[in-house]
Amino acid sequence: MPKVLIITYYWPPAGGSGVQRWLKFVKYFRDFGWEPVVFTAANPEAPAYDDSLLKDVPAGVEIIRSNVVEPYSIYRKVVGAKGTIGVGFTSAKPVKRSYLSDFAVWVRGNLFIPDARALWIRPAANQIAKYLKDNPVDAIISTGPPHTTHLIALRVKRKAGLPWLADFRDPWTSIDYYKDLKLTRFADRLHHRLERKVLATANATVVVSSQMLDEYRALSPRIELVENGFDTDDYSHDSEPALDADFSICHVGSITPNRNCPALWKAISIYASQNAEFKQRLRIRLVGSVDQSVIESLNSLGLTNNVDLVGYLPHKQVAAIQLQSQILLLLVNNSPNAKGILTGKIFEYMAAKRPILAVGPKGGDIDNLLSETSAGVLFDFDDTNEMIAGIAKLWTDYKGGWQHFNPSGADRYSRRNLTQRIANILNDIK
Repeated sequence: MPKVLIITYYWPPAGGSGVQRWLKFVKYFRDFGWEPVVFTAANPEAPAYDDSLLKDVPAGVEIIRSNVVEPYSIYRKVVGAKGTIGVGFTSAKPVKRSYLSDFAVWVRGNLFIPDARALWIRPAANQIAKYLKDNPVDAIISTGPPHTTHLIALRVKRKAGLPWLADFRDPWTSIDYYKDLKLTRFADRLHHRLERKVLATANATVVVSSQMLDEYRALSPRIELVENGFDTDDYSHDSEPALDADFSICHVGSITPNRNCPALWKAISIYASQNAEFKQRLRIRLVGSVDQSVIESLNSLGLTNNVDLVGYLPHKQVAAIQLQSQILLLLVNNSPNAKGILTGKIFEYMAAKRPILAVGPKGGDIDNLLSETSAGVLFDFDDTNEMIAGIAKLWTDYKGGWQHFNPSGADRYSRRNLTQRIANILNDIK
């Protein structure tokens, strides 16, 4: 059986969304004729840890761990944050904003290129080169962010000449927070040059959304769309949990500042003031890291008693909560690249077969997916009136037992089916 070496920063027991995609591909690779070997960080700056994910690692898969030197410990001291730094610099508590914190962001953007794991590139590439001398593989895969993994793979490709598949779970220079890195002209040019080098050198590039496909098409010799998805095993229970009796709106995952949607919270508050039963039965359940701005928005609108702040949970427990919730909430980053955002979360929501309430741009990838599968509705970021009407409609459907909710077409996004598509690409380039 041919072997493939997968370079990924995130790996169990690290938790969070960055782990899921390649954990699940590794889980099913053997079914399609490939033996995976995983090269990963021994000490990642992970948003959470989840030992339950280890059950998805197939028996006997070789895991190579490598230490990473990162600047986040210094950054935490500068901004006064505790624990890990969340995705997009999310903070559940206010942090000090000063010229020192701004300088820390400048250092991260201009001296640590492409990202805060840049010091891992040389030692990781050297470690892989030594490993390959006695343990040959037939292909390599890098998955980012962090895009440091792609630069590690670039060095390995140049030295070993192996077929290389570069997987972009998020874009590089067009990601929403890129503009906040306080880049000099030199650093900006270097980011773009390295991005183009990766895309041009990899034998194949995989992206997760149609907009990314269009963005990178001219830069890569071969580019494929392989979306995120869901693992059917995560949603198979001996007895599915009963639906919440209350009108529960559940969001799973981080809510960063640019995912906070004051217009939605305002719409919910307005409808609650008009409908006493709705107000009484409303439960807003937030599972994961929540930025302080979200909490302040909810408190200012009198929704404090309707909110459950759950925090991070193991993935299996998250699936159970999704299955029992009346509505699953998806908040898209309010950023220039919003139309191209297609998170793994929406596919897991679809697997739970609960109505999805999304906030994002009309005509974007998520809007198109919801229309294609009849899995839910999407409201634009600032259209409070549309949101009020939509929430009223969802309340009516909830009261009627969701008789008209009939989603379809989710099976093509199962992790096993998606793994076959990755394996086919590897077969073509090896």
